[in-house]
Amino acid sequence: LAPAKVHIVATGKEDAIFDAALDLGTKLEATGISVMLDDRRDPSAGVKFKDAELIGNPIIVVVGKALAEGNVEVRVRKSGDKKEVALSSAVAAITDLLK
Repeated sequence: LAPAKVHIVATGKEDAIFDAALDLGTKLEATGISVMLDDRRDPSAGVKFKDAELIGNPIIVVVGKALAEGNVEVRVRKSGDKKEVALSSAVAAITDLLK
């Protein structure tokens, strides 16, 4: 039993990444989707991904390098599928995956 529906992992050092991750989490929670946000700045991305897999939330959203192009990576834990989606349409894409 997962503690949340979506796990947002912020990777990188720039404040814009962490701000975007927090904003996305806030928007998802406003739609009623439970969110876990990993906004730790010290651990490496690999440690954060390992933790996300161990926790087991069904959807993992990576806010990192792709943000430079306005995208985030959305991973479906069960199938292993992953795709980049525009940050502006991420809430809709995640909501569709959870239906």
